[in-house]
Amino acid sequence: MDARAPLPSIRGIGYSIRATSPEFEDLDAKLDEAERLGVDFVELPLFAWTLVVGGTVREDRLARLVAATRARPFAFTAHGPLAINLMDAKERLPRHLAVLDAAIGIAGAIGAAHLVIHAGCVRGDDDVEMAYVRQRDALAAAGDKAGSAGVTLCVENVFRFEPMRETALPGRLAAELDAIAHPNVRATLDFSHALLRCNDARVDFMKEIAALAPFAQHLHVHDSFGRPLTSWAIDEAERAALGEGDLHLPLGWGGIDWDRIANTCRFPPGTVVNLELNRRYWAELPDQIDVLRDFAGKLAAAPLAV
Repeated sequence: MDARAPLPSIRGIGYSIRATSPEFEDLDAKLDEAERLGVDFVELPLFAWTLVVGGTVREDRLARLVAATRARPFAFTAHGPLAINLMDAKERLPRHLAVLDAAIGIAGAIGAAHLVIHAGCVRGDDDVEMAYVRQRDALAAAGDKAGSAGVTLCVENVFRFEPMRETALPGRLAAELDAIAHPNVRATLDFSHALLRCNDARVDFMKEIAALAPFAQHLHVHDSFGRPLTSWAIDEAERAALGEGDLHLPLGWGGIDWDRIANTCRFPPGTVVNLELNRRYWAELPDQIDVLRDFAGKLAAAPLAV
């Protein structure tokens, strides 16, 4: 079978490249590697490059990025700034909206199919339900802008860390997206984040991700054990040894049951399956692409979400 042949119901597979320079002068070599691996998508780390300053796009840098991403045999998705928080306090929300607008413009300029942004969180003493209202309103408006740019916003479930009071469980994120009901506002289902959040809340992981799956046009795939980071550890190798935290391990190294996910979750047509591997495990990438393609094939064999 042609390595690039599309899988039924799955739009394609890809992986997130890891930025090593804020000026992305090493991008050509990273895209050459992706070309050799025969993936369908590459996810670009907009959050790690100097593209937006004070909410304004640096047009000279964007022009260089557009030039660097032309004429490749794969498509692109993009991960927006991690700091965007549409549930932040009302007085700080305009900053987040400006950065989101900038990220949508960048994603449109490079032809990215999906722009991943993190679900919001509440850290202070704000009313949680009003914070969800702010997020719904902001996402609905951003969805209109994304649609005009030819981009789908894919809101990624995250987990609680630092002094975070609230971030949506996968099932709650599904309900929020259902309430917004915007064709350009969908989900990124991050399985490891979901396991961490569900274990923290002591709720059923499979039930929660099955609720979000029909909204998830984008998947972030990486392994972990779903254990919070609680031990004193200096190096990432120690965290891996303890099995704690958001480890971004190769598939099969952690405790996630990928076969059960494939048998339980039902995803919409056009889903992109994206590997998010920690840079320290990059030597595993070629073998992991084969594992990822096998997982995507199992997803493709399952009935579609309706």
